[in-house]
Amino acid sequence: MFKVLVSDPISDLGIQQLMDAADVVVDKKPGLSEDELVAIIGEYDALLVRSQTRVTARVLEAGTSLKVVGRAGVGVDNIDLPAATSKGVIVINAPDGNTITTCEHTFAMMMAVARHIPQAYAKTVGGEWDRKSFVGVELRGKTLGVVGMGRIGSEVAKRAKAFGMDILGYDPFLTEEKAEKLGIKLASVEDIVRGADFMTVHTPLTPETRHMIGAEQFKIMKRGMRIVNCARGGIVDEYAMVDAINEGIVAGAAFDVFEVEPPVADHPFLTHPKIIVTPHLGASTIEAQENVAIDVSEQVLHILRNEPFLNAVNMPPVAAAVMTKLQPYFELGEKLGSLIAQITEGPVGEITVGYSGDLAEVDTQPLTRYIVKGILGHHLGSDQVNIINSLHLAKERGVNVVVNKSHTAKDFTNLVTVSLNGRSESTHVAGTLLTGYGPRIVQINNYTVDVAPSGHLVLISHNDRPGIIGRIGTLLGSNDVNIATMQVGRQAEGGAAIMVLTVDKGVPKPVLAQMTQLEELKTAKEVTLY
Repeated sequence: MFKVLVSDPISDLGIQQLMDAADVVVDKKPGLSEDELVAIIGEYDALLVRSQTRVTARVLEAGTSLKVVGRAGVGVDNIDLPAATSKGVIVINAPDGNTITTCEHTFAMMMAVARHIPQAYAKTVGGEWDRKSFVGVELRGKTLGVVGMGRIGSEVAKRAKAFGMDILGYDPFLTEEKAEKLGIKLASVEDIVRGADFMTVHTPLTPETRHMIGAEQFKIMKRGMRIVNCARGGIVDEYAMVDAINEGIVAGAAFDVFEVEPPVADHPFLTHPKIIVTPHLGASTIEAQENVAIDVSEQVLHILRNEPFLNAVNMPPVAAAVMTKLQPYFELGEKLGSLIAQITEGPVGEITVGYSGDLAEVDTQPLTRYIVKGILGHHLGSDQVNIINSLHLAKERGVNVVVNKSHTAKDFTNLVTVSLNGRSESTHVAGTLLTGYGPRIVQINNYTVDVAPSGHLVLISHNDRPGIIGRIGTLLGSNDVNIATMQVGRQAEGGAAIMVLTVDKGVPKPVLAQMTQLEELKTAKEVTLY
């Protein structure tokens, strides 16, 4: 008989399958202090929480029978993941339960901004009958740009089609074939900015997506655009958008999220007549709260019964011998994944991982998970992808992961190679561990290099001509960017080459743009590896 402790308020409907299970006893004890939880947790096989209970290292240490901690929601900030992993306790969440409710809130906000519903309501209940000030627009026949075609974005697109809208969709994992199946048109962010009448964003907040809709995008934006953000604060530059509304570029906006929540009292969104706001209500429905509890309860049952399960957010125990062999490569693998994701153009269709040398002798799936985590984490956010769910998320997005092994590794004891199929060609990187130096990037495409995968890197493609190194150094120096290391890879003297710079801080985008104007220089791209 399994014992499950529910230590936060969760509806009976959400945990009904646990209560109905013949082999499970459920105890509901919300509001326990840490001391109280520590005193009883040793009796239980599973712990089910929301956001109130703090599952600390002390709680996990006391949970001598604990097999799983289930979080009825997405975030797991209240659970000590490293401690859970070290104790062999699986932590799961419910990432899908909020999909429909967030989608519907997005559509409610889109309708509200199209028809000025909150503004008209306020004026009407204030005693003023004003029909002339609130002439809206129809959705039918308009073009909707969906930035982020994951679960929520795809559901929004389905509903928008039912309203007679044309859909432009952008996502780093969206291919022409997938777009055709969804009945939408594959587009870039710039295509959406220039051509859409409405825009809704559904990406995670990452360094790549922060302010992805900012001053530069507003400069080229189609006039009359209406913007909805029910995803994450910070994807749209809030103050740049206010300026765009005041300049007549953006006709209106509806935001459920802010960069800082709650917003400061004088935030311009709170008083602007053309901006609608709600207090992060995307997941706030009875059904969503029940759905996340139902989802996590189902996975808890699978784990207790030793059945296949989904949505784990930490690493299960790995055989000691395999861990000893692979652990030094985990950082390298994730960094290679992040590197190749940042330098590959276009949607990710297939990931090919190669292991050469001694690594071919062991089960490398844990290392593959780190590599895929690095790739997907760049696009989806590191808080959304982990070494347990990375392969599942890749499959969910139609990304094929291929692993090849060879017992021989030319020039190295072990070599890890990663290839991505991008928009027009494949990108390749390779790395190894060098005694005394640690992880090293040793190949980028067909060029040999020797670079530590850390910090801010600038990758430059150029023609191998005298003076180009000096011109690049002068440009960076004049913009207060210090070069720490430099590597040049070339195949033949005077031919095509790459330069990899390690710099002390990020290079501003305008400086990168200036760099591409230098004679003999083709491209310049910054890569950040942490």
